[in-house]
Amino acid sequence: MIPEKRIIRRIQSGGCAIHCQDCSISQLCIPFTLNEHELDQLDNIIERKKPIQKGQTLFKAGDELKSLYAIRSGTIKSYTITEQGDEQITGFHLAGDLVGFDAIAGLQHPSFAQALETSMVCEIPFETVDDLSGKMPKLRQQMMRLMSGEIKGDQDMILLLSKKNAEERLSAFIYNLARRFSQRGFSQREFRLTMTRGDIGNYLGLTVETISRLLGRFQKSGMLSVKGKYITIEDYSALSVLAGHPLPVAS
Repeated sequence: MIPEKRIIRRIQSGGCAIHCQDCSISQLCIPFTLNEHELDQLDNIIERKKPIQKGQTLFKAGDELKSLYAIRSGTIKSYTITEQGDEQITGFHLAGDLVGFDAIAGLQHPSFAQALETSMVCEIPFETVDDLSGKMPKLRQQMMRLMSGEIKGDQDMILLLSKKNAEERLSAFIYNLARRFSQRGFSQREFRLTMTRGDIGNYLGLTVETISRLLGRFQKSGMLSVKGKYITIEDYSALSVLAGHPLPVAS
């Protein structure tokens, strides 16, 4: 039986009411490892926002940190503006990812977060979740795990940009994107790129022309099929090797 309080909250929330224990990507997000009572406490502080349209921002650089954002669906890109006024993309965030961790140190967002497609997010007030973390060890551990994962991702990106050539950068990007889609229950061999080739090039430190040329080369080699924004990985083993993640040999 659903508690009366939860029924009331579902009615008040309208069409955006998807609660933590019902969410298909909860295992990637904050609710992972929490029990039902802890989930209810977390649910009570989360605001389910209406869809964010393509091009809209969650926050801008310089904004005060008020909330973290858990992506329910869609894609969000994070970026900064250089001293020369150029955009530098620092990440692409998918369903299950949390956005805003980089603002915790100074309590101010150092970057922008913008929707690349119609997206849904859960807004999590930072002060409240920080207070809850002090009372709920599992929540604190999960927050630390998520932050650690983001740090690891940043370290991997530094290595990619400093040590890898253009082919290795793009193959690693596609490989990691495929792996992330797989973690979310989608196909790791067929997917649509929600970011433009210009965005990918910006993120990887490559020109649009280089991205297009490499995709053509990958397709000619039989590793990928490319139709507009749709990617099909034809030879996953070859992609894994080029990306620096060779598949284990069966014994």
